[in-house]
Amino acid sequence: MQRFMLLALPSVAQESIHRIVLIILLSFCCLVHASAIEPSTDLPSAKPAAIVNGTNISDVELADACLARYGSLVVGALINKVIIEQACERNGVAVTTADVDNEINEMSRRFNVPRDKWIALIQRERGVTEKQYREDIVWPMIALRRLAKGSLEPTDEQLSKQFQNQYGPTVKARIIVLGSQKDAEETRTDVLQDPDSFGIVAREKSVDIGSASVGGWVQPIRHFSGSPEFESAAFALSDSEISKVVQVADQFIIIKCEGHLPASEVKFADVRSRLAEVFREKQSRVLSGKIFGKLQSEAAIENALNNSGKVLQSPNLAARVNGRPITISEVRAVCVERYGEDVLQALLTGVLLNQALARQELVVSQEDVEGEVARAAESMGYQTPEGKPDVPTWLEQISKENKQSIEFYLTDIVRPTVALKKLVGPVPVTQDDLDKSFTATFGPRVRCRAVVLDNQRRAQEVWQIARKNPTPEIIGNLAEQYSVDPTSKALRGEVPPIQKHSGQPALEREAFALKAGELSGIIQIADRFMILLCEGYTKPVEVTFDEVREELHRDMFEKKQRIEMARYFTHLRESASIDNFLAGTSQSPKSNIPAASKMPPSTITQRETNELSKPRAGSRAGENSPRRVSPASFDEPLVK
Repeated sequence: MQRFMLLALPSVAQESIHRIVLIILLSFCCLVHASAIEPSTDLPSAKPAAIVNGTNISDVELADACLARYGSLVVGALINKVIIEQACERNGVAVTTADVDNEINEMSRRFNVPRDKWIALIQRERGVTEKQYREDIVWPMIALRRLAKGSLEPTDEQLSKQFQNQYGPTVKARIIVLGSQKDAEETRTDVLQDPDSFGIVAREKSVDIGSASVGGWVQPIRHFSGSPEFESAAFALSDSEISKVVQVADQFIIIKCEGHLPASEVKFADVRSRLAEVFREKQSRVLSGKIFGKLQSEAAIENALNNSGKVLQSPNLAARVNGRPITISEVRAVCVERYGEDVLQALLTGVLLNQALARQELVVSQEDVEGEVARAAESMGYQTPEGKPDVPTWLEQISKENKQSIEFYLTDIVRPTVALKKLVGPVPVTQDDLDKSFTATFGPRVRCRAVVLDNQRRAQEVWQIARKNPTPEIIGNLAEQYSVDPTSKALRGEVPPIQKHSGQPALEREAFALKAGELSGIIQIADRFMILLCEGYTKPVEVTFDEVREELHRDMFEKKQRIEMARYFTHLRESASIDNFLAGTSQSPKSNIPAASKMPPSTITQRETNELSKPRAGSRAGENSPRRVSPASFDEPLVK
C-alpha cells in the first residue's frame, strides 16, 4: 500500500512524522482527483462511489484516481502474471485454487501459526489483501516451482552435504578480516606473539563490523556453508591454533580455533525426508527467480501505460505480452479492486478539506505549496552551497523514498498540509509552554530502576521485599522476575531517566521527591503499578533560556500546530455527512457537533499532553554556528 506522509516538520523526531499521518489525515491525503490517463470511452455511465456533504465522488472519478496512482504498479504485475500463465500453458502446468489453499495451509503449518492468523500477518507485514496474496504471491510461486519440475529433486550427494552442514561437526572460532594481504600478514604476526589479544585486535582492526563488535566471534563454522578454502583452514586447526591468512574474494581472514564441537547424534535416514523438503524449498526460490528472469527476457512486451511515447493500436490498450493484450479497463478494474477503498478515503479527505477552505474563503495557492516545499527541504537539511533550500534534490529524494511521482507528492502531501495549516490558523505559544519545554529538554532527570506490575496486590508484595533491601541489585532481580514491562524486565529495571513535565505528573512528582538510594511508594499509572529506586540525578545542560528561546518557540509551535491540525481534521470528519457506497457505510454528523468551520474548544487529551512534553529533538544551528546546543542526554552521567 502506498504510504501517505505529512510533510516533514523540523525539530521533531522523524518517526513522529509518520504517526501524524494517521492522526491528521486518517492515513490518506488527497485534493486533486485528475487522472493522467484519459478515461476509456467504453466505460459505463458514472455512478456515485461516495457522497460527502452533498458532493458526489463518482465511480469513474475513483477509478481514474486509482489508475493514476497505481496503474504503473498494477500493469507491471499483470504483465508478469501473463508471462507465467503463458509459460504454464506451453508446458501443460496447471495451478488450481485447491493448490493455492494447500500451499497457504502448508506455510502456516511450517511456521506453526493458524491459517487465519497467518493471512492476517501477511496482510499486515506486506500490505496486501488476501486476494492479492493468493494471486500475486502464492500462485506465481507454485507455478514457477512446477515449471522448474525435476530440477528440484535432490541427489543423494546433495542431501549428504546438507546433512553434514546441519548436523555435522563444527568449529568454534574468532576471525579478523582485513582488506589487504599485507595488513593481514602483519596482524597475524602480532596475534601469534600474543594469542590472548586476538579478540582485542579483532575489535580494533577487523573490517567486518559484525564479528569485530563481539571480539571476532562468529557462528560455528560448518561444512558446505561457504568458501571451501575458509572451511578447510578452520577444520584443520587445533584448539587455540591460529590459521594462516585465508583469502576469500577480496578479503583476507585470520582464524583462531576456540574449540571443536562434535556432530549431532542424528541418523541420516531419520531426517532425509525433511532435508529433501528444505532442499526443494531453497532450490525452488533460486530456480524460480532464474526461470522467471529467462521468461521475462524472452517475452515480447509492449507497455504503453508506462511509456507515454508509446502508442498502440487501441486507445484502451495498456500493454501487450507476446501478442496477448492487457486493456486499460482491466488495469483500472484491478486498481479499484485492490486500492479502491484506500483511494476513496483519500478523495473523501480531499473533499472535506476543499469544503472547509471554501467556508472560510481560504485558498491554497501555488506560492503556498512552493513555500511549504522549500521549508521542508530546509528543515531536513537540504541546502545549496549558498545556504538556500535545495528544492530539486529534496523533491528527488522524497519521490524516491515514497515511491511516488513528484506530482502526487505535491498534491497528496504538500497541498493538504498547507490547507490544514491555513484552516487551523495561528497557534499561541505561551511563556509557560516555553518554560516547561526548557526544563524538560535541558533540566535534570531522575535515573531510576523500576518494577512494573499489573495489579496492586502483587505490587504490595514486591514493594515489601524491596523495602527490606533497596539496592539496584535487588530491584534488578525483582524487575527480572516480576515486571510486566518486557523492556525494563530485560534490562533489569533500567528505564530512561525521568524528566519534568513528562505528561505523567504522578510519576514525576514521586520520582523528583526521592533522594539517591531511596525507594518510592507504589505509583499507579493507568492500569499499571510502579515501584522506583532512585539512583541519582543527571546534570542539567549548561545553557541559558535566551540562547535557545527561538528554537524552543519553533519546536513548541510545531507541536501545538500538529495537535490542532489533528483535532481540526477529526472535528471535520465527525461533523460531516458521508455515504460510502463502495464500503457500504453511511455516517451522519454527530448531533452535538455543529457543522461550523471553526472547531469548538476541548480539553487537551493525554496523548496531546505526551506530545507536548517530548523534549526538543536537537539543535538545528549550522555547523559553523558559534554554539550548538543539544538536549540533555539519557546517557548523561549522574551528578557526583
